[in-house]
Amino acid sequence: MDAFTDPAVRELWVMKSAQVGWTTLLENFIGYHIHQDPAPILLIQPTLDLAEAFSKDRLAPMVRDTPVLRGKVADVKSRDSGNTLLHKKFPGGHLTLAGANAASGLRARPIRIVLFDEVDTYPASAGTEGNPISLGKKRQTAFWNRRTAGGSTPTIKGASQIEEKFEISDQRYFFVPCPHCDEFQRLFWANVKWEDGKPETARYLCSHCGALWNDGDRLKAIARAEARSTKPFNGIAGFHLWEAYSPFVKMEEMVRNFLEAKKLPETLQTFINTSLGETWEDSGEKLEPVGLHARREAYTAASVPSGVLLITSGTDVQDDRLESFVYGWGADEEAWRIEHVVLRGDPGNQALWKEHDDVLRRRFRTDDGRELVIEACCVDSGGHFTEQVYRYCAARKRFRVWAIKGAGGQGRLAWPKKAGKGKAINVPVWLIGVDTIKALIYGRLKKVTEPGPGYVHFDSGADEEFFEQLTSEVVVTKQSMGRAVRVWRPKSLGVRQEGLDGTVYAYAAMLGRGGAALLAARSKVRPSVQASKTEVVAAAAEPEAAPAKPQDPFRQPQKQQKLPRRRGGFIHRYKW
Repeated sequence: MDAFTDPAVRELWVMKSAQVGWTTLLENFIGYHIHQDPAPILLIQPTLDLAEAFSKDRLAPMVRDTPVLRGKVADVKSRDSGNTLLHKKFPGGHLTLAGANAASGLRARPIRIVLFDEVDTYPASAGTEGNPISLGKKRQTAFWNRRTAGGSTPTIKGASQIEEKFEISDQRYFFVPCPHCDEFQRLFWANVKWEDGKPETARYLCSHCGALWNDGDRLKAIARAEARSTKPFNGIAGFHLWEAYSPFVKMEEMVRNFLEAKKLPETLQTFINTSLGETWEDSGEKLEPVGLHARREAYTAASVPSGVLLITSGTDVQDDRLESFVYGWGADEEAWRIEHVVLRGDPGNQALWKEHDDVLRRRFRTDDGRELVIEACCVDSGGHFTEQVYRYCAARKRFRVWAIKGAGGQGRLAWPKKAGKGKAINVPVWLIGVDTIKALIYGRLKKVTEPGPGYVHFDSGADEEFFEQLTSEVVVTKQSMGRAVRVWRPKSLGVRQEGLDGTVYAYAAMLGRGGAALLAARSKVRPSVQASKTEVVAAAAEPEAAPAKPQDPFRQPQKQQKLPRRRGGFIHRYKW
């Protein structure tokens, strides 16, 4: 806040962990200018929905409960106030709230004060008009006393906007004095020490005298913190702040979060980003097939390993064939490739899709005697046979056979909150975040090298061609709209990618519509070896002939047996 009101500071950037008070700082910046230095202000949130939420949940209570602000900003409900949810007027200025995904809010008005929140979650472009940060700063051209402030939790090294801004600043870190030797020092995660398996013993090791601080000592130290620049000042002030400087988090809690997060690369990334306030260095951008080929194990589809609790498949549609990849999933998303089935023929012919039905009807026997079926399947609808896929999936929707399309881009959800609709046929189409899933799979293949959470097992039938396909893409960083973005590209021209695509689709099928929650529940109540027999309720019967409407091939025409449902609508074809 001192730097924000310093006339020498043109820009202010904060690279931070989560929940350290940045949103409160934004409120204070806005309140200061409403009360003390009226000016046109623009606050840019990642999306328009978040901008509206900030207006209702943070701005309105601040104005209501702060006496010096209460009479300056009229209530939205006032008929003649001229204020709306996203535009507030006050004597001498106004505040506009906008979403980085909506270009209309980033233009038209001259702005003196521009505030950016969570810039690493901004899209590469606001519509088709360019980088949201550049668009926001362009509004300030007419003001000699303009000021910019932004903050964010960082993401991936080399593609993080807040890291880029922090690196061109004077890079201020907080130095605290040791309660024992009084020497000032930065706090580092590496200096948090604890006994194995005992997070409650967590202490901070002084870099100078070696004394161990408890939480009380740490709070005394951070109460005397000083922000010190480590680079020459050039008008841009930058701050780094992480969880150890927060009085709201205990070291024991930090350690417990770390021990839980380190099980999987993606959860470890979340810890590094949101707890340490540091960028994640992704070493899983490129994979070599040779090492993965050597990991094959002696199991087959006829005898599935006992760790498998849920089976899904992903089907890639090519012009002359269908390729279905079947995966089993266990506790903490440990994965087993079970089989790869190639069905050759014309996807425009119904006969080929009947063969695909036979694949989905398969029963798999585990080593401990349980019988499992394929409980969800994602079918790629993005090729030349979109309408055929839509019809096929529409008839089998109740058996969790989903039409999907791959949607690239950073930060996209692996499984979307809502489905789209097919144009030719009214069928749900799920746009899955393929780049997100590829990064997750590559990270696990690269970093999880021992069986356990996140490890991927490969059956003895996996050949060299499969591993070439599985590792067929690499990540490249390129400039887009003035911002570094990570893009997935094939290693070489003409390389086949069915192995990677089918694996991505099978993972999406495991996530979709409550699948991940079901897997977690089964992990907690895993059946014993004695509970070997399961009751199968869905019969493998041929569909009834009905020219007007395709019939569900998994429906038994003679016995109209009602399928059991679990809470949340997850449909079972057998009793667990």
